[in-house]
Amino acid sequence: MYKIAVIGDRDSVLGFKALGLHVVFAEELLEARRALHELAKEDYAVIYITEDLAVNMSADIDHYKDAVTPAIILIPGKTGSLGIGLEQVNNSVERAVGANIL
Repeated sequence: MYKIAVIGDRDSVLGFKALGLHVVFAEELLEARRALHELAKEDYAVIYITEDLAVNMSADIDHYKDAVTPAIILIPGKTGSLGIGLEQVNNSVERAVGANIL
């Protein structure tokens, strides 16, 4: 059975633990990169990453872009949205449909 994980700073992702998601606390880029690659090797279908960490992990995230699993979704952190998660969704829709319908 596939699982769902969340990577981010403690304040941003602790609430996801109450929903039954696997939570990985990462304050630094190296911790987040290591966690992403370890979770991708396991049975995680969806991995949420806070935008604060993901902004410096574009190469790591792009590595999994065309893979079936895991789907990597960017979410706002405690400081709010940086807009890169929404941009990623727009790019994915445009790639799938052929035009930006959003």
